[in-house]
Formats: sequence, structure tokens, C-alpha cells
Amino acid sequence: MQNVAETYVVFAVTTPDIGTKGISAFIVEKGWEGFTFGDHYDKLGIRSSSTCQLLFNNVKVPKENLLGKEGDGFKIAMSTLDGGRIGIAAQALGIAQGAFEHALEYAKEREQFGKPIAFQQAISFKLADMATKIRTARFLIYSAAELKEHHEPYGMESAMAKQYASDIALEVVNDALQIFGGAGYLKGMEVERAYRDAKITTIYEGTNEIQRVVIAAHLIGKPPKTDVPGLVKKKKGPVTGPRKNIIFKDGSAKEKVAALVAALKADGYDFTVGIPLDTPIGKSERVVSAGKGIGDKKNMKLIENLAKQAGASIGSSRPVAETLQYVPLDRYVGMSGQKFVGNLYIACGISGALQHLKGIKDATTIVAINTNANAPIFKNADYGIVGDLAEILPLLTKELDNGEAKKDAPPMKKMKRVIPRVVYSPHVYVCSGCGHEYNPDLGDEDSDIKPGTRFKDLPEDWTCPDCGDPKSGYIDAKK
Repeated sequence: MQNVAETYVVFAVTTPDIGTKGISAFIVEKGWEGFTFGDHYDKLGIRSSSTCQLLFNNVKVPKENLLGKEGDGFKIAMSTLDGGRIGIAAQALGIAQGAFEHALEYAKEREQFGKPIAFQQAISFKLADMATKIRTARFLIYSAAELKEHHEPYGMESAMAKQYASDIALEVVNDALQIFGGAGYLKGMEVERAYRDAKITTIYEGTNEIQRVVIAAHLIGKPPKTDVPGLVKKKKGPVTGPRKNIIFKDGSAKEKVAALVAALKADGYDFTVGIPLDTPIGKSERVVSAGKGIGDKKNMKLIENLAKQAGASIGSSRPVAETLQYVPLDRYVGMSGQKFVGNLYIACGISGALQHLKGIKDATTIVAINTNANAPIFKNADYGIVGDLAEILPLLTKELDNGEAKKDAPPMKKMKRVIPRVVYSPHVYVCSGCGHEYNPDLGDEDSDIKPGTRFKDLPEDWTCPDCGDPKSGYIDAKK
């Protein structure tokens, strides 16, 4: 892929379940094994910059590529954001200044009712307000930059500059386009480009809503903690909720497919019935969806054949509809697309991006088929097969084919979702203060407790590594 950087700073969780202190920063270089790029996003504005998803598959990062110390990632990110906000504010100012200058020049040249429109009070007042806003933004930016230059605290001032400059940039470019009238709405006009480019400045480096949170925090401090003593905090699980996570690994591809179909039939799925392939996603009982892993467009025939035998309609991930354009936009499933609330969702070559997973979280059963065993979709699925789609999909299609035409499916009836019950080992103890689990098989490395140490053998002064509660605050998870 062209127009991508050579070096990246990546923030990753190195110690789970301890919040921001568990984030570290790393330098990652283009060309490393397992580090690839998604498709270029088709953006509203700043189209000359390349924006795409970074994909990591078991990427090995040398320890010398750690920035700062382990756990310093959040601190590094926040310090970078403070300085970056001044740059975004300057970008917004430049966009506004350029749009203003073009509008001013046009207003002086464009004549209506015998004189340049700049002398019409409605226009002259707009120009006056635009100039005032731009000058105000400039001084806010210069003030924040000066504080940074002199190594003085500037977090609040950079947030003020970014929030105000980007807000007024939208107002100025809107007025500039209004002054141009219909001419400004045409592609290729500078004010039309400025109108599209300005919006992003209110979003990246922290939305303007976040800037107001930052400013307020500097003024009044952080809100008091609302932790309730004795309340067990929920640990984050799969985006789609608890799932069976049965991955068929044993036997040949044909045997894995047979095991999958047998499991689905045991769950109550009837594959003698079907629905039209173009049934709206939100009204479909079953959907077979294609991700980028499907490859060439000709392979969509595999999806179509499988959908027919599964009695399903056809869906896709966002890139397949938006970038590859294999299906219409109203067929992609995700948080920003169509929500699937039916029974059976078969994800073919879909890695499991967060926005896609949120669009299928209400599915009764999720089946994942992917070549990458580490794809997030598997942790969010009930059943899965790791394998080549070109091999698995025809086998699955054949296994579902009963040799007869599909009967019309009855009106959709939502099937009851089977939620696996968590069964704790008898030796696991849970902190009643925060929910931390002590597992003797793991021990407690931070307190020099070796793996294999039973709970009753822990020192009496041992405390919860997460919240500091005493040993007596732990309860047997089995009870």
C-alpha cells in the first residue's frame, strides 16, 4: 500500500485489568512480519492524507522498541495530545483564514444591485464577525504555543485553543460558502474543500466535547470517586456477550464442517426452509456475511451459494460494501450499518472489528469461519472453524443441502440464546471488594507468591493486588 508512514507509535495494553497504568507505547516499523494495512478510507475531507486500519497478527516487538518504561503509555499519549491540540488548532485557523480570504475577495468582486456584495450590510456583518473570530482564535493559539515554548503548564490553554479554533472554523467556512452562494457548492472550489476539511478539526486529538471536559477538570478538579465498597466490578468479556466458543479443530475440513452442522441442528436450526437473499438485514432470521477475507469478487458466489442452503440473506462487513463495493451499502452489518437481531449469523472472512461486533451482539448464534486463528471474531462466536474459505464454504454448502428446494420460512421467532455458565474451580477465591480472582495455579507474582500456593497457605498479611483488601475479604468462588 502506498502513502503510508514508515514508523508508527503504537499504544497497547501490556498489563490487563489495572486501567491506564497497564498501557505501554512501542515503536513499530512498516514491513515487520504480521504488520499490515487495511484499505484506504474514503473520507469526507483531508483527502490528501492516507487513513487506514493498522492490522497486527502476532507481531513481535523487540524490547528496545519500548518507549519510556512499561506502563508509561497513557502518560506519553496524554502529553502528546496536549501538544498536538495546538497543531490542530493551527490547522483549523489556517482553514478558516483561507476560506475568509477567498470570501472577502469574492465579496469585493461580485456585484449585485449596482455595487459589490461586500457593501451589503448582511455580507459586511458576516465578514466582520469572521475576522473577529479568526483573530480571537489566533491569540488563543499563540498563547498556548508560548506557554509550551517556555515549558510552562499549557494543558488547559491548548484545549481552549483547539476547541475554540475548530468551532469557529466550522462557522467561518459555513459563512464563506454562503457568501459564494451556489458557486461555492461546486466541487473544486476552495471554499467547498474548506467546508469538508474543517469538520475533522472538531473530532481528532479529542472531540470538542472532550476539550470542554479537559478545561472544566482544570478549573474545578476531578469528580470524587463513586466506587461503592463491597461492589464487585464486572470484568470485560466478549463484545457480543458470553458465547459457547466451540472451535472445531479435530479431523479433516469435511469432518469439522459436519460437526458444525450437527451442532446447529442440535440447537434447533431447520435448514429445509429459506428466505430471499435480499431480505433486509434487520428482518432476517439468518444472515451469511462476507468480510475482506472472501478475496476476489468472484468468490461472492460462494457466499450466495451458502446463503441459499443456510436459508439466509446476504450481508457483509463495512469494507466489503463501502470500499470493495461487492454489495450495496444497506447490506453491511455493524454499529454504523445494519443491526442483526435474528438467530443465526455466519461470518465468513470477517476478522471482528469492534463496530461490526456491536452490530451482531444480539444474534442468538454466531458462527465464525476465518483463516486467522487469532481473529477477534472467534472470541465472540458460539462456533468456529479455522480454515480456508475456498475449502470450507463449499463443504458447508454441500452439508446443508438436503437435495430439495427450500420451503418458505415461517415468520421469524427469536430463539432462546444459550449462555454458558461460568464454573469456577474449587480452589479459586474472589475478592469481595473488587472481584479480583486468586488462582493458586497462577499465584501472585507481584507479591512473590509462587504458582501452586493454595489460598489457605497465603501469608495472613497478604492483600488483594488490585484494591488492597485483606485476605479475609476473599470468598470461595464455588460457594
